[in-house]
Amino acid sequence: MKEGNAYETPGPGTSEVAPGGKVTGPAPVKREKWAKKTDFLLSVAGGFIGLGNIWRFPYLCYKNGGGAFLIPYLIFMVIGGIPIFFLEVALGQYTSEGGITAWKLVPLGKGIGYASLVIVALLNIYYIVILAWAIFYLLQSFTSQLPWALCGEYWNTDCCVQDFQEDMKYMNYSEEFMLDGGYISINNGTSNESIPALGYYINFTECNGTFTRPETEYWERRALGLSGGLNEVGNVRWELALCLLAIWIICYFCIWKGIKWTGKVVYFTATFPFLMLIVLLVRGVTLPGASIGIQFYLTPNVTRLEDPQVWLDAGTQIFFSYAICLGAMGSLGSYNKYHNNCYRDCIALSLLNSGTSFISGFAIFSVLGFMAQEQGVDIADVASSGPGLAFIAYPKAITLMPVSTLWAILFFIMILLLGLDSQFVEMEGFVTSVVDLFPVRLRKGYNREIFIAITCAISYLVGLFMVTEGGMYVFQLFDYYAASGVCLLWVAFFEAVTIAWIYGAERMWGNISSMIRYRPFPLMKYFWLLFTPALTTGTFLYALIKFQPLVYNSVYTYPAWGEGIGWVLALSSMINIPLYAIYAFVTTPGTMQERWTKLTTPQLPSDHPDYRKVEMEKQLPKPSCLATLNENFSYFGKIDNPPAYDSQYDNAAFSDKL
Repeated sequence: MKEGNAYETPGPGTSEVAPGGKVTGPAPVKREKWAKKTDFLLSVAGGFIGLGNIWRFPYLCYKNGGGAFLIPYLIFMVIGGIPIFFLEVALGQYTSEGGITAWKLVPLGKGIGYASLVIVALLNIYYIVILAWAIFYLLQSFTSQLPWALCGEYWNTDCCVQDFQEDMKYMNYSEEFMLDGGYISINNGTSNESIPALGYYINFTECNGTFTRPETEYWERRALGLSGGLNEVGNVRWELALCLLAIWIICYFCIWKGIKWTGKVVYFTATFPFLMLIVLLVRGVTLPGASIGIQFYLTPNVTRLEDPQVWLDAGTQIFFSYAICLGAMGSLGSYNKYHNNCYRDCIALSLLNSGTSFISGFAIFSVLGFMAQEQGVDIADVASSGPGLAFIAYPKAITLMPVSTLWAILFFIMILLLGLDSQFVEMEGFVTSVVDLFPVRLRKGYNREIFIAITCAISYLVGLFMVTEGGMYVFQLFDYYAASGVCLLWVAFFEAVTIAWIYGAERMWGNISSMIRYRPFPLMKYFWLLFTPALTTGTFLYALIKFQPLVYNSVYTYPAWGEGIGWVLALSSMINIPLYAIYAFVTTPGTMQERWTKLTTPQLPSDHPDYRKVEMEKQLPKPSCLATLNENFSYFGKIDNPPAYDSQYDNAAFSDKL
């Protein structure tokens, strides 16, 4: 490798390649690289350590057997999450291309890139709505009395109760008595006792024993203005619309200047949430009742492992939290220098990701344990996940703490920053994929900035449907279908199979060895070949067999047309893989064998370190499937003394042979 090669310094060129392998684009256009290795590490950490680590993993651990849940979680992490994560980063680094054009390594698999692009585009539209909610709550926290702690406000119903035991004392009194207080006779009428005003009215007759908490009513009636269903979209909640606009503007300015700017932003957005998490962890474990929550979080229930749903929850959590199959990790890896040790980076980042999930459970459940003790209820009554944890359960717990305003502000800042860096990293992955498709047009002048502005504007306009009175139903539809476990498992299967069985697992492992200058233990290669495809296939089939229609809050069942929209969202990404393969075969000239050869032969640019090697391979007969299979398994048991670096991979070494 020469120091002046574009894969070592900011470069390389990117040409547009047709399905048949013919270069159609003009001369290469220079491409950015990370200024420092730390920029890459913090960008990846910020990208996949997000809200799922805080509000989903702890709840799943509690729900699925406590400490016993770590068994399927670790299995899916080792066999599914880490191999696919490493594969995407390595693929991006080797090709120095985004999520779509990286598949020039196997042109037939380009549909995988398009599928990932659709998933991340839909994800970017709805994920950022959570940040709009967080901004709304953050702004509402700057008060001496947190508004979701009270009944009697204009958004509350007559069934709102702040303290169930105390409020039941007013059951037999009039509205006037509840609002103003008064005196009651005691000791057979010989004396009176003063009863303070409750301050708000409870209609015990109409409520008929069904009461609601102020934090729930604040979330549903004040923040969301929740309507009766998907068919009642209603008006735009302009407070949320402005919050959504603000977060899109912030996101735009985080990525508009490319990775040189993004790499600096993540120094704050990726590290500050960890500081906030540590602060909340220390505060949580020092609260009375914290041990109750931690006990519920970790107490193992091995019998739960017999339930297949536990394994499905573990698999989907891994795929969500590792942000794989979205094209973003590959795009971030594409900005690495060619000889960056991506193998070591990915192992370290994977441990950081799962470690953060585990530690966050202590921060969350210690507070929920405190909340359960303060209210005198079982922790099962307060434990929740997703928006229910971030905007109902945890805010309620904060109201019970001293200096509650401070803790509310810190908590929502943490939620905001955790989501923000995930959002703009996924957005950067989307932009990189599209820009690499049209490098000459979009890297010219301010075209990239204009393209990002248009993308943000369109995403914002679509997202307005999710900040209407029926917006939560639209949000849940996107969350359940658009970036669901089924879609991610589908893409992961084809990623592993395309690289391991078409391109060649041993061939890819050789490319990685060339990049990092030593041959690591090839366990990951066998995961790509056998275990990852088997795991994703089994989980995918089980998810389809056990599929349950979407239900919001265990009450509202979506209409059939709503379910239909959901499946359109899911299939809009999944269908790209077979459709592109068919399109490529139809449009590529030649016999079936010639088409297969062209569509499975790498199309590398001329400045790639392996360009001449690939050109020489094109002059040789295509190896048979049996030969490829033999090569994939030929190095098993021969890893003690591998060559550190093969000089035949160098352009200069190949020039003499050609």
